[in-house]
This record gives sequence, structure tokens and C-alpha cells, in this order.
Amino acid sequence: MSDAERVTRPGTPRLRYPLDGHRAWAVWGAAISVYVLAVFHRTSLGVAGIEAAERFGITSAQLSTFTILQVLVYALMQLPVGALLDRYGSKRMLAVGLTLLTVAQLSFAFVDSYALALLCRVLLGMGDAMIFISVLRLAALWFSPRRTPLVTQFTGLLGQLGALAAAGPLAAALHAFGWTPTYAVAASFGVVTGIALVLIVKDSPWVDQHRDEMRLRALGRTLRAAWLVPGTRLGLWSHFTSQFSANMFTMLWGFPFLISGQGLSTTQASVVLSLMVVTAIVSSPVIGTLTARYPFSRSTLVLLIVGAAIAAWTTVLLWPGRAPMWLLVVLVVLIAIGGPGSMIGFDVARTFNPPTRIGSASGIVNTGGFLATLAAVALVGIVLDRVAPAGPSSWDVDAFRLAMTVQYPVWALGIVQILRWRHKARRAALEADPEAYAAMRAGRSVTFH
Repeated sequence: MSDAERVTRPGTPRLRYPLDGHRAWAVWGAAISVYVLAVFHRTSLGVAGIEAAERFGITSAQLSTFTILQVLVYALMQLPVGALLDRYGSKRMLAVGLTLLTVAQLSFAFVDSYALALLCRVLLGMGDAMIFISVLRLAALWFSPRRTPLVTQFTGLLGQLGALAAAGPLAAALHAFGWTPTYAVAASFGVVTGIALVLIVKDSPWVDQHRDEMRLRALGRTLRAAWLVPGTRLGLWSHFTSQFSANMFTMLWGFPFLISGQGLSTTQASVVLSLMVVTAIVSSPVIGTLTARYPFSRSTLVLLIVGAAIAAWTTVLLWPGRAPMWLLVVLVVLIAIGGPGSMIGFDVARTFNPPTRIGSASGIVNTGGFLATLAAVALVGIVLDRVAPAGPSSWDVDAFRLAMTVQYPVWALGIVQILRWRHKARRAALEADPEAYAAMRAGRSVTFH
């Protein structure tokens, strides 16, 4: 019996298109193209940090302000964007987000003042904030529950292609063509993805959109309902703890750390950052499979991923002098797994929220990792200004060794909160539906609404 046949009883939602079908993959694919471009724009400054410092004549803290402001806007936008997503659907939010991204990068190509450049990063953060959770909502509505965890992981996996393009081709283009041509051409890709978005993407396969047609005044109640679910907050802290180290590294401080701190050439640093992307791509299906197979142990998997990243950073920071290349490779591989690992948080939130709250719950979860990224990026810049006040020319291995230790209190907070909310989420699930709780422990994908 098909999905459509199963849901055509009177009073039940009806499908216009089958779940997991060709149309589902086409919609998801078109949306993914927008997300890939968003990741590309998001990480584009990561390979241009030194050039940006020289172009705008700024200090370490001012350089970090670019990413801080971008990430802060992204994080603050997650809650209202999540609620508006449940009201207006993914297609409209993707269109607005893509427009903002394109305008921001095109403007960034031409501005030469620090103040105007900061405004561009604000617009970039606003646009970026609308993309990822819109794609996740499409995945949750167009695919069956058994397939959603894997599609979610593949969403993060393919998004890494944008980071790969930023780590390699963009870095080469900056060296060959300069700042303005590189960023202007990068902005032009928004036109192509916009055409695919308009022609292919539909919000839902369900006749009734599988969501409430809420009025704006009801959006706050939706956010509050999602926030009060312990599983939503477990997802938030899982995202918070696992993602920020990789984000901090790829979005701003990894390239300077590898070049100025570890003595790598620009080419070597680009290869190392590209290795992070390859690792994320390879590990995403593995983590997605483990997430689907062991739903009860998802938070344990997050803790293992975080523990591996902590061990790698500790070894590098305690290494006398510059770390050998093999150790740097181990470091970037282990922290890169945190990107796919953070996707587990969205799957946790999906388990405990109905489809009408997917956008709101995803927005709450997504806030976590970027607030942690915000803290880490800011603290690294502050410490570098203290220990190397002369700017990029004075950055060295000892300066970065001190600066990178700011990650430890962020990890500590996240781990404590994961353990706290895991207990509450499991207790709430047991009280809500003992049979479903037992099924989840046995390895079956269930939902608690």
C-alpha cells in the first residue's frame, strides 16, 4: 500500500505527492543548492582573514567582530525565523534568505570601510539564518520518519561542499584575482540557485500543508511550546557542544592558526581545511546510520564526538612548539566530525515535536551551536589582542596556544547541560508513552507528541 493510500481516510491528512518519491528528492535537491551556497558565503571569510585585516586596517578583535556579528545575527534570528517558517513555509524563507545573501556578498566585494563591511556581515547573517532550518523542514515533511535522519545528515554533508569551495577555489581566486572580482563572482551564483528554487521547490507534499495556518500572534505560543519540551533543549545543547569548535576553525581562526601559528603555507592550510570538509562528508552517512539505528543513545554519541575533539585539542596545545603535520591532520579530522555530530540535535528535537512545530524547534536547536561559536570566536580574538597586540604580524604558536584554550569552558557548560537535559527528556518520554519509550530503547524510530 502506498503512502497516499494509507492516509486517504476521511479526516486524515492527504498526500499530493508520495513521501520519499522522485518529487521529494527534486525538492530537497533544489533546496540543498541554496544551502551549499549559504555555507560557501558563511565560510568565505575563513580563508580571507589575513587579507581582510590588511584591507580594512583592523586589529585581531576587530577582525573577529566580522564573524561575531555575523554569527550573533544568525543566532538571534533563529527563533523568529523558526516561527515564521511554520507560518509561511520553506520556499518563501529560502527566497528571502538567498536574496539577502546575494546582496550582502555583492556589497562586501566593493566596500572599503570597516563600518560598511560590518553591515554586509549583518545582512549575510540574516540571510544565512533562514536557509538551513528551511531545508530541514522540507526534509521532515517530504520524507518518511525512517528516512528523515539520513536525509538530515546528507543535508549537512552536501552543505560541506560549500565549505570545500571556500577552502580551495575561493582561496585560489583571492590570490589570483583579488578581493573585488572574487567576491563579486561568488555573489552571482545566487541567481542560478534562485531560479532552481522558484521552479522546483514546494513547501509540502500534503494537501493541507501538514501544518497549522497560524496567525502572527500565535507564533510566540509555538516557540514557547517547543521550548518547554525537554527534548528540544537536549537538541539545543547537543548542537551547542559538538559544533562550535569546527565552526570557529572554519569560519575565521583556523586559517590564521595553521599559517601564523603552525607555520603552514597557504596551500597546505587550504588542503588541511579541505580535509575537514572531506571528513564531514565521509562521516555524515555513518553518523546518520548510527542515529537511526540507536535513537536512545544519540546523546551518548554526541558526548563521544565531543570527547574526541577535546582530546585532540589538548594534545595539540600541550605539544612543545609547533605540532607535526600528522597531529594537525588528526585534530582537523576529529573536530570536523562535530559538524555532522551536531545534526543529531535536530533529530532529537524532531522526535519530541509535532510537524507543526518543526521550524520552531529547529530554530531553537540551531541557536545553540552558533551561540557557542559566537563565544569561542570572540574569546579567541580577545586573547590574541592581549598576547599579540601588534596584530597578524605578531601571531605565533604561543599566542594561539593561549587563545585556543577558551574552548574548554564552553565544552564544560555544554556537557553538563547535555547530561542534565538527557535525563529530563528520557523521563518525559517514559511518562508520555511507556510503549514508545521501550520501542526507542529497542532501536526503533518513534515520536513523542
